[in-house]
Amino acid sequence: MSQLRVRMFGKLIVRRDEEVVANLDASKLQELFCYLLIFRNSPHPREGLATLLWSESTTAQSRKYLRQALWKLQSVLDRDNSNSAERTFRVELDWVSLNPLAEIWLDVAVFERAFTLAREAAGPRLDHAKAQALNAAVQLYEGDLLEGWYQDWCLRERERLQSHYVVMLDKMASYCEAHKKYETGLDYGLRAMRYDRARESIHRRLMRLYYLAGDRTAALHQYDHCVTALKEELGVKPAEHTVALYEQIREDRFQDLAPSPGAAAGAAPPPEVVDHLKQFREMLTEIRRQVQKYIDGVDAVLNGRP
Repeated sequence: MSQLRVRMFGKLIVRRDEEVVANLDASKLQELFCYLLIFRNSPHPREGLATLLWSESTTAQSRKYLRQALWKLQSVLDRDNSNSAERTFRVELDWVSLNPLAEIWLDVAVFERAFTLAREAAGPRLDHAKAQALNAAVQLYEGDLLEGWYQDWCLRERERLQSHYVVMLDKMASYCEAHKKYETGLDYGLRAMRYDRARESIHRRLMRLYYLAGDRTAALHQYDHCVTALKEELGVKPAEHTVALYEQIREDRFQDLAPSPGAAAGAAPPPEVVDHLKQFREMLTEIRRQVQKYIDGVDAVLNGRP
């Protein structure tokens, strides 16, 4: 069976063999279809689906509407497929679920897999494969989830996926900073800023990227944007380290502190850190010597030694 391709970022588009699937334009039919795909990892009780989609109807009516919608959905999606084992959805007496054997490409699923893959990796530590997956995923985000839909479940999922999108953009900006791809990093950072203009960490990253790209003036202007956004959105001032970064850039003494992409987790720390550790070790040695001297003195008193 040919693959079904579904795009939910932006306007809903459903295609099979590069052709738009017809007869899927009824609002409740689309909502049922998208809900089952968004929450594709678990079966759904028919009664719950009926109540969700037709809450204004009686129980009997909502169940009837659900039966009709499921029949219509199957006739539209599986009309050329006689093999019930490969149909898009499994429709049982009490439950409805996505068929794991169905041939479906879903932009939201690709997006979420990439997010999960790189969830625990800091941007500078992303390997090439994870960076490629993240980049491909953020390109799929052509707009917010199901633009123009305002159902409660859709609004919640839209906010969740938008939050993931901003995190992924920030990771990619961080990855680009570590790999000295400053212009590309700026593109990621500015896209993230359009969705969360009060996220201070992104302002700082943009300040660094502008400066490292050779545009000190833009870096200083970014700080002004940060001050304005924090005041208007949250009623707060920038954090101390944001101000410190601004001062470093203003005085043209900023140092690139982004970790090297090839640095291993056990790589040697910078020389100044080594010096501090050596001083700390000497202090601990002296403290240990003083404590031992005190213990020897107490021991001598207890044992009657002069």
